[in-house]
Amino acid sequence: MKKVICVATVALLSLSACKTVQKSNTMTKVEFPAFSTEGHRGARGLMPENTIIGMRHAIDLGITTLEMDTHITKDGKVVVTHDDYLSPSFMLTPDGKEIPKSDAKKYAVYQMDYSLLKQFDLGTKINAGFPEQKKVKSYIPLLSDLIDDAQAYSKGKKQMFYNIETKCSAKGDGIVHPGPEEFVKLLMDVIEKKGITPYVVIQSFDKRTLQVLNKKYPHVRTSFLINNKKTVEENLADLGFNPFILSPLYKLVNEEMVKKCHEKKIKVIPWTVNTKEEIVAMKQLNVDGIISDYPNLLVN
Repeated sequence: MKKVICVATVALLSLSACKTVQKSNTMTKVEFPAFSTEGHRGARGLMPENTIIGMRHAIDLGITTLEMDTHITKDGKVVVTHDDYLSPSFMLTPDGKEIPKSDAKKYAVYQMDYSLLKQFDLGTKINAGFPEQKKVKSYIPLLSDLIDDAQAYSKGKKQMFYNIETKCSAKGDGIVHPGPEEFVKLLMDVIEKKGITPYVVIQSFDKRTLQVLNKKYPHVRTSFLINNKKTVEENLADLGFNPFILSPLYKLVNEEMVKKCHEKKIKVIPWTVNTKEEIVAMKQLNVDGIISDYPNLLVN
């Protein structure tokens, strides 16, 4: 009897130790790519945006980082999609019909349960802004399902990074998304459960979500998205801390910005750089990565 108790105790201690190691591993920083090649919304210029098939295509191209957007559904699910409302520009109803422009704000992601949201067609109607985009019927995925698929699909390859944006703003709280505290918790619950925390960067234009992360999840890398003409110092003062990455609209990037960020050990990764000429110009400014709708241009 004593022997059985002893064995059971050892087993429990071992299990506890395993859990501790697993938890500590999620806190460990891993080396970020020397140059981060990021497929915007997967590979928006080539495949339906923010879809599992789009992410697979970006993986096939050999990118280092999958870039995507997240929203929260009515039933608290974290989904991968950009717009607050389902867009008439490239979404179809569950029965394959066009969404009238008059209904542009009819289908709020935050006001729908995921079981309904998943039924809408994403990919059959090609986004007119991206004529090279392949026509493939798809849907808005759960972040958890997308991660599972990406991890399985890329097995045997170097572990990729995930650049995940929180799509929110103060004016949308309680209307098209939850408040920043709840948004961050729901997002991090998925990321931590999937065990990919060391390979994640959370980006946002909404400084509030980044501030919550900095306070409650200081081990998570953050990226401050900017589209303004403030100085580096002004943007950092506005945020209240130095993020891992400053991510500006590429037209705002200049030599001085990159120099100032590098002096502060902050990486610069501009968006959305869609021509070979623009990519070359950004690289000449010594940026640390590029987000592009055409990841094929980043790896060729």
